[in-house]
Amino acid sequence: MQSIGTWWLWLFFIILILIVLSIDIFLLTRDNRRQISLKSSCVWVIVWVVLALLFNAFLWIYLSQSYTYKIANQKALEFFTAYLIEKSLSMDNIFVFIMIFKYFAIPMEYQRRLLLFGVLGAIFMRIILIVFGIWLLNKFEWIFYFFGLLLIYSSFKFFTLFKSEQSLADNFILRTLRKFFPITKTISEGSFIVKKNKSYYLTPLFVVLVFIEVSDLIFAIDSIPAVFGITRDPFIACTSNAFAILGLRAMYFILANIQNKFSYLNYGLALILGFIGVKMLVHNIIDIPIAVTLSVTVIILSCSMMASMIWKNTNSN
Repeated sequence: MQSIGTWWLWLFFIILILIVLSIDIFLLTRDNRRQISLKSSCVWVIVWVVLALLFNAFLWIYLSQSYTYKIANQKALEFFTAYLIEKSLSMDNIFVFIMIFKYFAIPMEYQRRLLLFGVLGAIFMRIILIVFGIWLLNKFEWIFYFFGLLLIYSSFKFFTLFKSEQSLADNFILRTLRKFFPITKTISEGSFIVKKNKSYYLTPLFVVLVFIEVSDLIFAIDSIPAVFGITRDPFIACTSNAFAILGLRAMYFILANIQNKFSYLNYGLALILGFIGVKMLVHNIIDIPIAVTLSVTVIILSCSMMASMIWKNTNSN
């Protein structure tokens, strides 16, 4: 599969991601006991978004000089559209994190460490699935239609994922862990596993870590086919995913304060996944331009957020 990614572009991207992750880890781990202010979180989320836009601008400049303006415009739109969709999906992923932390009553000093595992797990799983998905697409062209059907299915099931805290209590993951491993009721100084009376016990932190990684996997399974509906260039797919996940920990502290203000976001994301799924199924009959996909994505996200605020204000009155 043809890609714009040269060896030096991949190397530049990997070094940039490692530097940014190091900054993220250092800045958000200096004082684990103090909650990050809303203002500081907003500043850092803006920094990560601007960084993604600068990277996209760098790609456009490079492609416009090395290839043509048409290719530069196409790849820049693909990156931005995939980034926007992945950023929206990561927001819903954060809402799941919030629910998990609330249900297990995880103190703030441990939330940041668990969020770090969540970010690293999300990046790792998405890159692995992108590479595996590209290999499948190269081997079996019909997989593209399967991904489309998977997205349509996900659009119907998407908003039911961990919809309430009660669903966590009856969750298959928690029941399985309780069946095979003894679990303590208290958090033991940040340990994942503790030893009591010559026996080993899992702590709630380990249970939450499992929930976070499983939710990362579930959202990755939804997001990767969505990216293939936007672009089949592995470099664009990997970079847009990685940049969308950057700053997830900073965004967590914003969404934790406004989680009830976007109650219709799930429905908007479900419509977007369904639209991309249909686009993948009919791609040989109707070629939907990437600009149209971007416009539909922006319109649906805007309408879902506006509906959340309007109906919330109406209900509050």
